[in-house]
Amino acid sequence: MTSVDSLKDTFKDKSLFDLALTHKSWVNENSGSNGTNERLEFLGDAILEYIVSKAIYDRFPKKEEGYLTALRANLVNTVNLSKVAKRLKVGDALKLSKGEEETGGRTNQSLLADTLEAIIGALYLDQGVEKAEEFISANILKDIDKKIKMPLKDAKSRLQEIVQAKGISAPKYIVAKESGPDHDKEFIVEVSINSKGVATGKGKSKGLAEQSAAKEALIKVSL
Repeated sequence: MTSVDSLKDTFKDKSLFDLALTHKSWVNENSGSNGTNERLEFLGDAILEYIVSKAIYDRFPKKEEGYLTALRANLVNTVNLSKVAKRLKVGDALKLSKGEEETGGRTNQSLLADTLEAIIGALYLDQGVEKAEEFISANILKDIDKKIKMPLKDAKSRLQEIVQAKGISAPKYIVAKESGPDHDKEFIVEVSINSKGVATGKGKSKGLAEQSAAKEALIKVSL
């Protein structure tokens, strides 16, 4: 698939696809709307995890649970899913409120990742698990060869392992600043090691800000 437009053409129920692209902010401004994509996101998240888990379980029969878990996390995390969504031009097709659009909603990583999961949920309901699997294989699992050549564990996990291997307590993350309206929050998080602040990071959620801080800590600190 090269875009969401070509994907929509495959849907039997076009309204289901439209629902997958409907953010809650749109509903707030359009009272006649038939709902948001949140339930589809819930469903798609579960389907995505199942299909990716099965695929890597079959592909790597000699790998232990820890490796498979880390690889799956690298494939289905917010950052990776948002990249896939951008390739498919999901942001261009989103139904957003004016306020959400003006504050960068069409490029928001969390929003794009959530919408991609909603699309997977809609595809499953419209055409079944096989079509959902085809979509995931073509757009998410296609990156697996690149992923296995990179560090599989996220920045927080790698930083914690390095620190604890030296007998130091696990890094601590504190929200130093929180700004912006509810629909467009930005968090700045500081990570401290051995009670000393070593790096900060920012993101649209606490989790993304913590990962950003951990990445900076891995670069700056010689542990």
